[in-house]
Amino acid sequence: MNTYVGRFAPSPSGPLHFGSLIAALGSYLRARSLQGQWLVRIEDVDPPREMAGAADIILRQLERYGLEWDGSVRYQSQQSERYEQLLAQLLASGRGYYCDCTRKRISAIGGIYDGHCHNLGLTQGAIRLRNQAQISHFNDGLLGHIDTEYSFAAEDFILKRRDGLYAYQLAVVADDHDQGITEVVRGNDLLEPTVRQCSLYQTLSWQAPQWLHLPLAINPDGNKLSKQNHAPALSESELSHTMASALAFLGQALPTELASAPVAEQLRYAVTHFQLARLPQQRQRPVPTLA
Repeated sequence: MNTYVGRFAPSPSGPLHFGSLIAALGSYLRARSLQGQWLVRIEDVDPPREMAGAADIILRQLERYGLEWDGSVRYQSQQSERYEQLLAQLLASGRGYYCDCTRKRISAIGGIYDGHCHNLGLTQGAIRLRNQAQISHFNDGLLGHIDTEYSFAAEDFILKRRDGLYAYQLAVVADDHDQGITEVVRGNDLLEPTVRQCSLYQTLSWQAPQWLHLPLAINPDGNKLSKQNHAPALSESELSHTMASALAFLGQALPTELASAPVAEQLRYAVTHFQLARLPQQRQRPVPTLA
């Protein structure tokens, strides 16, 4: 039986918040409950969105909450040579092509790219995938069969932006494949892009991992907890209370006597008693309030 390999892959745009902890904790529990590996990857390929020092802050936060990873941390900013190799391979085989269409043009035709440049033989611009796989559905380990709007799934999506930055779809597929990730556990905000990743896996003749998307944590006004919405950073003092709240959110509530126990003890219990069937199937959930 192959070893289970999971991962947590935050972008360093700010410190972790409660919603980030849900993604980290859910992936950690799934991996550890299966005696598998749990890796951490910093997705730092978009410098304009990054906060100086955030990567180190994130790693310290994970350590504070007892979420210890296996091996070395992988940084996407150090994988440029690999991404360029894949892009060259796709361009040479005709499965990738240059595009100089502007956002204004694409917006004017309805927001979905129409393949305008794929036969023009351009030699510069953004690089798009010639998406012949056009996968529009997949099976989620928690939510079951997921169908996505076909026009979105069939689009020739961007792999490298015209400003030279690598697109999320290319980097995440390359790294998950190269790191041997067997299941991707992450939040519902990334549910829709999964079909594009499936199409890229098929184009590269790679085996795709399994998928499991956790509910998003929302605040009282119904908005997703996110750095863009100014979600507060994880508490540095109320570790046990925050961990107990996160476990309750994931349907893995602790017994009363462990509500204030050290996080290491809480995690040991949670790993031992983790049940996939108890994960909530909602797309989003309010943050629980614990006494």
